[in-house]
Amino acid sequence: MPEMSDQDSSTSASQTEGEVEGEMDGAAPGLSSFSSSLRAVIRIKQKYQAMKKKRLEISGLGGDGSFVGAPTKTSPKIFTFDVLTPSSSVPQKKKRRRRKGVLYPNRGRRRAPPKQEQSRAKYCLYLLCVIVFVQVYNAIENLDDHVLRYDLEGLEKTLRREVFGQQGAVDGLLSHLKDYLSTYVHNKPLVVSLHGPSGVGKSHLGRLLAGHFRSVVGETLVLQYYVLHHCPQEADALRCARDLAALISGMVERAEEEEKIPLFVFDEAEHMHEEILDALLQLVAAEQSNEYLNAVYLLLSNLGHAHVTKHTLRNSSGVSAAMTSSGRQGNLVKELTPVLRSSLEKLHPLWAEAEVLPLGLLEKSHVMECFLEEMTREGFYPDHTNIERLAGEIEYYPEVGGHEYSQTGCKQVVAKVNLL
Repeated sequence: MPEMSDQDSSTSASQTEGEVEGEMDGAAPGLSSFSSSLRAVIRIKQKYQAMKKKRLEISGLGGDGSFVGAPTKTSPKIFTFDVLTPSSSVPQKKKRRRRKGVLYPNRGRRRAPPKQEQSRAKYCLYLLCVIVFVQVYNAIENLDDHVLRYDLEGLEKTLRREVFGQQGAVDGLLSHLKDYLSTYVHNKPLVVSLHGPSGVGKSHLGRLLAGHFRSVVGETLVLQYYVLHHCPQEADALRCARDLAALISGMVERAEEEEKIPLFVFDEAEHMHEEILDALLQLVAAEQSNEYLNAVYLLLSNLGHAHVTKHTLRNSSGVSAAMTSSGRQGNLVKELTPVLRSSLEKLHPLWAEAEVLPLGLLEKSHVMECFLEEMTREGFYPDHTNIERLAGEIEYYPEVGGHEYSQTGCKQVVAKVNLL
């Protein structure tokens, strides 16, 4: 027997309700209360069926609990925990997109991409780097050639071996010579002025430097000028100045032809007359022509010796005993050079063009080294007891800070050795 739908049941229920109401109207009055109760039950049932139908429509199910539009099932409904799965349960692999190949012209034939042409500016840059490297290398070689020509290493060994107690001045002199002689192009001549008390080794250093230059540039390009010997009279100062200027000009021109740098040593410069100083100032001024710029001038004098003596004695008390002699000499050069330069520039403008180097006082140990050197040169046996006895005969300043400084330096050494 087919099941009735909700609509049919509601229709039948309404019909039944009408029939019941009709029958009840014709019935006895005692049944009126029963008919009203029956009508209420029928209305409740209709309202419930209408609400159920509306709920099923909202949830997408039919009246029998199946999906709307799905075929009806006759099999009994069994509750399970299986999850509804779509028709295609096996996952499908994503297909990879095949990359499109590179398309080449001319009927698909593959050709290599054309090579990019390299810029020619790169080769020009390489060539420029090579040229600069060669120029720098040649310049370095030329510097080495100039230094080797004057044998500054041999000069340094000689000065350090035979000049005692003046390591600061020797280092300064060698530094100036090395900078100047490393090239042949200069904007001014090199003028070095050595200052210090008597007997500290100024003349000895000048003789060593002159002898070394004679061996490397020749006898004709070295001049040793002694003022008290070459121009003792002040009345001849103007003539001496003219002769000196002519002599220097001739030597400079000869050196220019031979591409060498001459050396001019002026000893006892404190006795130079005003005219000679003026002549030298004109020769060393930077306004001269090129040939006059390639020369070395060495001035030796005791100008400013009072500053050197005072500074050495005053600062020796504060110097520690651990400081070496070369360290004290280096401090002397750094501290005393500005003082000497300011006092010398007031005497004559020539010293404004010079590199000033002070020579300090000699200690007793330095005097003993002078005795040892002179006795060895003269053929005497270097007895330490005899050397100490001779050094004790020299006059010294009062001991300051554990140092004994000689008043005459090594000036009396030769005379005392000759009396042996």
